[in-house]
Amino acid sequence: MEHELLILHAGRPGELAGRLGETLRGALEGVPFRFAREGEDLENRRMLFAFSLPENGFNASLSGFLGWLRDHPGCLRGSVGGVVIDGAGDLYTKAAGRDLLLAASLAGCAFPGRPLVEAVGDLRNFAVQARNGDCNLETAYRRAVSDLAGRVLGFSPPRRARPRVLALHASSRSTSNTLDLWGRVRERLEGDCDIREIGLRNGTLEDCAGCPYTTCLHFGERGGCFYGGVMVQEVFPALREADAAVFLCPNYNDALSANLTAAVNRLTALYRTTSFEDKAVFAIVVSGYSGGDIVASQVVSALCANKGFWLPPVAILMETANDAGAAMRLPGIQGRLGRFAENLLGAIKL
Repeated sequence: MEHELLILHAGRPGELAGRLGETLRGALEGVPFRFAREGEDLENRRMLFAFSLPENGFNASLSGFLGWLRDHPGCLRGSVGGVVIDGAGDLYTKAAGRDLLLAASLAGCAFPGRPLVEAVGDLRNFAVQARNGDCNLETAYRRAVSDLAGRVLGFSPPRRARPRVLALHASSRSTSNTLDLWGRVRERLEGDCDIREIGLRNGTLEDCAGCPYTTCLHFGERGGCFYGGVMVQEVFPALREADAAVFLCPNYNDALSANLTAAVNRLTALYRTTSFEDKAVFAIVVSGYSGGDIVASQVVSALCANKGFWLPPVAILMETANDAGAAMRLPGIQGRLGRFAENLLGAIKL
């Protein structure tokens, strides 16, 4: 079945001005697409969210759309999307795209890996693509949008009869609310999935040192990394086999913990030689006081937009609990855990 691409953007339907409009018109030549109508049902669609940002990064229409998504859970159920953010300056494009990816995912939209095309004011972020494609920056930008549109239209979530799930954490089992929640989710998955859990807490996990590309590629082609250790011995082999990765993320100062951050960075060596496009990413985020959305957006940005995992709908569970054991006493928690487990299975199991 051939899908039609729906374009959601700020402004009147059918009107796309400036560089974003020119780029989309060139990138979508020959692609069946149309602009979303006001009040249109957005379930079960293939869509591109396309927004321009002024140099100060604030687009009132985008902010309003984010609010609408957050107020209407399920409004994008069954849809697959991609995001194009065109900026007038050097800043804010990735942050805007990341926020939109998270809000749309929580509203029911799925995203293929690398679903964000962002263009800074002078397009310098396309320098490598232009060099590799032997073209100018504008052409590289247009090709990136065309590629994204094709992947959105052609995306089919991979499912397995018995999926393999890898859970990564760096927490202490005796005190971790995050692991408490994961334990209850795991119980709900074990009859249908093969589950492997790897803790990154013990020992020293070296962070990525930013080796030259050729060095990283050299070790990646051999299935390893310059620093070796638990990442090469356990995480890399487990991730190659996994159909889904669940990141268990306590909120440490509004950021992923140091070991989880190091693990994400170290995945670069594996990413050089192994596509993650058929692997789903999920996360459980627990904050002591607030800020779970900040950590969730880091997961979306680092693992979906950057490393290329595909992002299922409602892929991140966010809870707030401080004292040990408090998460399991939250009102309604059993229902939310059940829905999270059910959603995870629905995304990856035949």
